[in-house]
Amino acid sequence: MSSLDWISSSIASYGYVALFAAAVLEGPIATVIGAFLASQGLLDLSGVYATVVLGDLAGDLLYYYAGRFGSMPGRRWGSVLSARRQRHLKTVQAHLSRHAGKTLLFGKLTHAAGFLVLLAAGAAQIPLPRFLGYNLLGTLLKSAAFVLLGYFAGAAYHRIDTYLWLASCGVIALIGIAAGVVLRRRYTPDLSET
Repeated sequence: MSSLDWISSSIASYGYVALFAAAVLEGPIATVIGAFLASQGLLDLSGVYATVVLGDLAGDLLYYYAGRFGSMPGRRWGSVLSARRQRHLKTVQAHLSRHAGKTLLFGKLTHAAGFLVLLAAGAAQIPLPRFLGYNLLGTLLKSAAFVLLGYFAGAAYHRIDTYLWLASCGVIALIGIAAGVVLRRRYTPDLSET
């Protein structure tokens, strides 16, 4: 039995409690499976939506608090980082503070960069109400899309999981390429000035 089949049978057996746990750990594919089970009459669709929204927010809060209070055994992040890296961290924190909404929504809707954005939001100490507001907006939209996908095409959840994985890899590759281009432009000396 694959892990997806195990998740499906657990949700079918234990209902919303298992769906909540799966939404915290697995996110979108748990939403697809829960909505598919609702289409089969095993769960209520509105209950699935509410449960996955709460589960997704709970998982996001775990990442947020890991970023906010993250430490290595006996040391805070700041004491471990070099002075140069601490300056870079301050730059990222300033960017996140100025553009919290756009950054959080980007992370939530792209899924691939989501956990990094959530960790960074916590490390930047974005106020919790602001974090929750933007994150809730992204979660409502994303969960609704995956609930609809699961309700109408959830029988193919194995294939959907594969497509989600491929899309995530593609987004991570694009982000890496974009970051490389930006860094190259920023740190390559301008030869026309000499």
